[in-house]
Amino acid sequence: MSASLELKPDPVSLREYHPHSFSLPRIPQAIRPCCAFGTQQKVKVGSLPVPWFRLSNTVSLEEIGPHAYEAGTFSRSQGEPYGPKGGENNGMLYTLKGGFIDLAHVRDTTDNTVALFKRIHPRLGEEFTIELPDEIGKREIRFSAFELNGLSQQQILELSANLAARMAYSMAEAHEIAQWHGYRTWVPWSEEVSAYSPEDVYSNMLGAKIGVALILNNLVMNLESYNQHMTSWLNAALTQLEPASKEQTNALFSAIDGHWWDSSVTMPDKFMLLKRHYEFGKSQSPHLVPKMLAKQNPNWPLLAPLFAEEPSPLTLALPSELHKQNLSELAEQWLFVGAKYEKSFSHIPESLWREGFSNKHFRLISHYNQRQDQRELQAHLEQRGDK
Repeated sequence: MSASLELKPDPVSLREYHPHSFSLPRIPQAIRPCCAFGTQQKVKVGSLPVPWFRLSNTVSLEEIGPHAYEAGTFSRSQGEPYGPKGGENNGMLYTLKGGFIDLAHVRDTTDNTVALFKRIHPRLGEEFTIELPDEIGKREIRFSAFELNGLSQQQILELSANLAARMAYSMAEAHEIAQWHGYRTWVPWSEEVSAYSPEDVYSNMLGAKIGVALILNNLVMNLESYNQHMTSWLNAALTQLEPASKEQTNALFSAIDGHWWDSSVTMPDKFMLLKRHYEFGKSQSPHLVPKMLAKQNPNWPLLAPLFAEEPSPLTLALPSELHKQNLSELAEQWLFVGAKYEKSFSHIPESLWREGFSNKHFRLISHYNQRQDQRELQAHLEQRGDK
């Protein structure tokens, strides 16, 4: 800080100064309610259908509202300093370059990226552990010691930010696994229908990327600053992905009904979702609606402008190496399976999970879940008389 008060401040010293103290609160304890894939779904609680109730969970870019750190179930934030209060309006919207985006997933992963960065940056280079809220069991992130000599303050900042993004993204992958294995945010409501949903990990990756950008641009000095800048950057990121209108998003869900999801199945039955994404990893490409399915839909005149040009999906990735450091060797997330969830792992070799497993095994665990899903889906379709 002293460099900034000198008569002729050294620009290099100014660039290398980054405050360690952020007034952000704890690591978020509850995730935002995510949206089940589709729209206008039929719903039941327990064995009872809820008549006349449908989930309309699509939004337009103009409706998403200001960001609120750790919004959880309820989202209220101050949009402007002395302005009216407004809440997050989360949901799904379709983008030409990123497919369907679930805003709750984006926001959660950005929040976690910034929260983890606050804890990583002051201790980078040390061996330490960050405890995370339990899901199917205990969760923790283990950091390895390494030498910081030769790294500038800017490089330390970049390493900390990218490690935070990788681990926040891995937390989101772990949540997909937890949902599949029976974890429930609200006990009466099964979340299996949301596990491995096709838009989830891409939305999480988008949140991680935004988090790194906010940190490296020094826009997370305090809670108010973070919320305001996250609101702006989220809108800018979605604009770059070229969002469709709310009506077009609804029409696209209609076009893939019976292919990616099944509107005739009542929520939260697992196989309302027909298409899932099991390929975890630090590079993610979006699922775009095929033009063929869109053209077969009665709403094609509304959708035609979206397909005027060949789609150009935007692949998102997090670096695996930075400043000659292999990031996968510096931090690992570990999960442990609680007794009540052990039965759900019976189709997976015990050696993979009995003593806990790290994010390095998430993809393999997910492949076992994929094979189990394929068997269950086939049985479900045969029972319904489908081929």
